Amino acid sequence: MEVSATERGLVRLFAVDLPAEEIETFRTPDTNEDGDLVAWPLKAALGASYLDEDFIELFPVRDLEELGLRGYMVQGLGIAEADVTEDTLRLDAIDGWVLVILSNAFDGFAQTLAPRAPLRWIGTYKEETAPVTFAPLPSDAARGVVETPGSAKSNPHLTLLWAILALPVAALLIGVILFLLLT
Repeated sequence: MEVSATERGLVRLFAVDLPAEEIETFRTPDTNEDGDLVAWPLKAALGASYLDEDFIELFPVRDLEELGLRGYMVQGLGIAEADVTEDTLRLDAIDGWVLVILSNAFDGFAQTLAPRAPLRWIGTYKEETAPVTFAPLPSDAARGVVETPGSAKSNPHLTLLWAILALPVAALLIGVILFLLLT
């Protein structure tokens, strides 16, 4: 299962075949005193080289109550209803724990996943996005042609050059006038 560095908007769904009492150990990263990751059974079972735990969810399907897994995928994860409907039988058959992994969990790190027990891949789904449209802007100010100014703007570099050249000439003129007045 390939994850590209530019992957966005994908949701991977796995069934987790573990008893409830083993889930916490499976879910929780084990770190040493320095905060370095020592072991993380979930990451190891996924075969991931990088995984951000802020973008994964692990929960029992029964917690979704009347919403159900399909409803959660459509309303909670933004997956197109047509995509979920195609997998109705498979999704309805899941009654234990599920792992949801969003693309952001890989944080742009390309990698190859090799899921193994207790994970069982259910499917990869694309988040539904709004279609891109190029409609004209509704404001009257956005209509018509932008007029260019009639005169060219002055170049600030030329203005500075004229000032530098004019300053010695002005000083010389003032000096001559003062010399004539004082003599």
